[in-house]
Amino acid sequence: MAGTKEIRTKIKSVQSTRKITKAMEMVAASKMRKVQERMRAARPYAEKIRNVAAHISHSNPEYRHPFLVERDTVKRVGIIIITTDKGLCGALNTNVLRMALSQYKEWLSEGEEIDVCCIGGKGLGFMQRLGANIVSQSAGLGDRPKLENLIGAVKVMLDGYTEDRFDRLLIFYTRFINTMKQEPMMEQLLPLSGERLGAPEGTWDYIYEPEAKSVLEHVLTRYIEAVAFQAVAENMASEQSSRMVAMKSASDNAATLIDELTLIYNKNRQAAITKELSEIVAGAAAV
Repeated sequence: MAGTKEIRTKIKSVQSTRKITKAMEMVAASKMRKVQERMRAARPYAEKIRNVAAHISHSNPEYRHPFLVERDTVKRVGIIIITTDKGLCGALNTNVLRMALSQYKEWLSEGEEIDVCCIGGKGLGFMQRLGANIVSQSAGLGDRPKLENLIGAVKVMLDGYTEDRFDRLLIFYTRFINTMKQEPMMEQLLPLSGERLGAPEGTWDYIYEPEAKSVLEHVLTRYIEAVAFQAVAENMASEQSSRMVAMKSASDNAATLIDELTLIYNKNRQAAITKELSEIVAGAAAV
């Protein structure tokens, strides 16, 4: 059994760790409320532009934008993986990367090639270790993501689809359900599928001004950017919630460990005192 000095050192070490995890829990709780507000504020715009894209996908214009055309064969796939820049947020990144890795291996087994866009440092490091073909990246977004910091990486993927470098574009991220639950998601961005977007009520058609090509180019590009931005906002809300829960669990475990070590320390100390008293009594009896 360890000596009292070693146990006392361990108790101090665990107490220091608990102070850090408790502080991180409080910081994550403060940030969580702010990122959830921003995420919820962005949802109406994302939902409205999704409805517009659904209407366009079900209409029958003379011009069909490349984003709306299904490819006959899929030889190459583009994926956007959204993760956090920092760790200590539980299994958040692990779950979404496990889903991406499963699909990645499945596509490779089918002979498809994959181009990867990484948003977030953890996903970038994982894909680099995997040896994936990373064509664009964006990291260090901070606590308040801005669309201009994402447009460059997303545009590389949109240009790749337009130039037929790959035939499908998918996005992986973590959707925020509530503080205790976050769900890894995989969504197909391109080609736009009317069934995935949802069928609008009634029949829709549009008169485009100045022309369908330029209007659809801007609207559909804004739609993809909005979906990517909303996915980042959802992922950040999930990150802070998961980090708060993980740090609270770490603080609780540290408190339990401190109690156990304190009990062992007291037992050792009591045993040492009892031993000293026994020696004194034995010495007095011998005299």
